[in-house]
Amino acid sequence: MKTCMLVLTALPLALAASAAGAQSPKTPWGHPDLQGTWSNATLTPLQRPLELKDKEFFTAEEAKAYVKQRLAAQSGDENIEKDKATGNVGSYNDAWMDRGNDIVPTRRTSLIVEPKTGRVPPFTAEAQQQFAREQAYAATHPADTPEDRYLTERCIGFGGGHAPMLPEPYNNNYYIVQTKDYVSILAELNHEVRIIPLDGRAHFPAGVTQWVGDSRGKWEGDTLVVETTQTKPNRHYYGVQMLDSVMSDKFRVVERFTRTAPDQIRYQATVYDAVFTTPWTVEIFMHPQKGEIVEYACHEGNYGMRGLLSAAREEEKKATEGKR
Repeated sequence: MKTCMLVLTALPLALAASAAGAQSPKTPWGHPDLQGTWSNATLTPLQRPLELKDKEFFTAEEAKAYVKQRLAAQSGDENIEKDKATGNVGSYNDAWMDRGNDIVPTRRTSLIVEPKTGRVPPFTAEAQQQFAREQAYAATHPADTPEDRYLTERCIGFGGGHAPMLPEPYNNNYYIVQTKDYVSILAELNHEVRIIPLDGRAHFPAGVTQWVGDSRGKWEGDTLVVETTQTKPNRHYYGVQMLDSVMSDKFRVVERFTRTAPDQIRYQATVYDAVFTTPWTVEIFMHPQKGEIVEYACHEGNYGMRGLLSAAREEEKKATEGKR
């Protein structure tokens, strides 16, 4: 009888091990295989809407209703018609957008999972004062130079091209390549490539900064853990998900990539910075995509920036003439 029980209890363990192996494909050298083209497009917002208060998860029915509402509210076609009616230039229509067609599979109400509020934590008192000063300056100097504009407008960086990798309204695709010693992540938007060493080397010397920071990786079991430091501080760093913030030279991000299924990577990233009262963590799920990634040809010499600055000068000229 004991022998029979041993066989019966071992069988599910063997099946579980087989299932785990199927869920986590391996490279020839034994690391979990993260390679290929992936997308993190999702309708789940970065921060939990205030009206949802302490609601962390939707029910299945609530999720369906929320997806329907989000798709209607974010319709580029509808917004263009509204812009026409008010005389605005307008933006892209739905043919350009790719926010996804569903929320995250956990049905969370925000990508932020910590703190439990589902929102970016408050600034420290000192950071709040800095933020207020920068906002006041931006209100009176919106376009004196290109440096006054968002990194996205300057084609320097978008939310998905650096850590944390936050979804944008479109072009949320990534191409991952692995070797024994490196992992490379190409972000479609704005075609940044992060080359992440896995050999334990130290970060850059203090004072050396980059727009995408300095990333170093290691494997912890089946999870790729990437630490990024020495990111060049900028109040427009987070792309369109969080347009204005403050950053310090203590900004650090720890990312975790886990292949949880053949068609899924669970991506978690924790942001540590002295400007926040507590760290905050996002959880996003990436899914495979067919086809190749086409170059996103945004560059600093684009006509949009030239037009934006010249329009600002024209508005200033009109304002001066109106005072005469």
